[in-house]
Amino acid sequence: MEATSRHRRQKRKCQVNAALAGARGAAQVSAMAEVFRLDRALIRLSGPDSVSFLNNLLTQNVEHLDAPSYAALLSPQGKLIADMFLWPMAGDLVIEADATRGADLLRRLSMYKLRANVVVADASDALSVTFSDARFEGAAADPRLPHGALGWRKMAPRSEAQDLADGAEVYDAKRLAIGVPDLARDAAPEEVFAGEALLEELKGVDFQKGCFVGQENVSRMKRRATTRRKFCPISFEGALPAFGAAIKAGDAEIGTVRTGAEGRAIALMRLDRALELSANGARLSVEGREIRLDPPPWLILPSREAP
Repeated sequence: MEATSRHRRQKRKCQVNAALAGARGAAQVSAMAEVFRLDRALIRLSGPDSVSFLNNLLTQNVEHLDAPSYAALLSPQGKLIADMFLWPMAGDLVIEADATRGADLLRRLSMYKLRANVVVADASDALSVTFSDARFEGAAADPRLPHGALGWRKMAPRSEAQDLADGAEVYDAKRLAIGVPDLARDAAPEEVFAGEALLEELKGVDFQKGCFVGQENVSRMKRRATTRRKFCPISFEGALPAFGAAIKAGDAEIGTVRTGAEGRAIALMRLDRALELSANGARLSVEGREIRLDPPPWLILPSREAP
C-alpha cells in the first residue's frame, strides 16, 4: 500500500510539473494528453426564456451561443459573486461553476427567475466536465485565453467521467503558471470588482451587450480607467506564504497573497503602486522574504500615475 501511495504521489507530481512546463512554452509533454475529471457545479436552464433570462443577468452575451463562453454574475455594485462557463446543450444552457459556489448560484438564479418561463435545475448528478492540456475528441478550448492556453474542456455525461482521475492539481498548476486567478478561492464573494477579477482580460465581459446586473459600475470603471487593484502573479524563493499574508513595501501594506505553490502565487494588490515602487527599486516582501512581480503579457496594467 505504501509503495502504491508513493507511485501515485510521484505520478501526480509529474503531471503538475508537465502542466507548468507546457504553460511556460516548453515542448508538449505527451503525458498531458491524458483526460481528467473536474468536479464542478452544473446548473441546467431550459425553457423559452432561458436565453433572455441569463442575458439580463450575466456579464456575457448569451444570444446565439454556439461554443463555451466565460461569464460572471455580479452584485448590483459590480462585485463578483461567481464566475462560470456557459455551455449550449441541446437547446438548453448549462452553467459550469466552482463546486463551492454552486448552491448559492442556484439559489440566486431561482430568486431572479420571478415570472420568466425557465426551469433552473441542478445537473451535477447527470453531467460532468472533463479536461486535458491537449485537444481531445469533443472538447472545446477554454475561452478565456487564445489557442487553448488554459487547456481543453468537454461537457459529458457523468458516467463518461466517473473513472477518470481528478485533474484539479494539474489544472491548478497550469492556471497558476499562466497567472490566472481561481476566483472561487482567490476572492471571497463580493470582495472584488469585475475589473479587479480580470474579467476584461479573460473575455468575461461583453461591453457591447445590453444591461446586466452591475453593468453601470463596470462600465464606469472601464471608461475612467480606475481599476488599480488587480490580481497578479508573484514569484519568490521557497515555500508558499500563508493565504492572506501581507505584501509590503517597507511598512506599507499594498496587497495580500492568495493561492499558489512553491515559488509562485497569485496576489491581490494595488498593482499601480507595486509597479511604481518596483520601477523605483523598492523591495517588495512577504513574511520577510523578497518577492517579484510577474505580470503576464495579457494583463492590462494600471497607469502608474494614478493617484
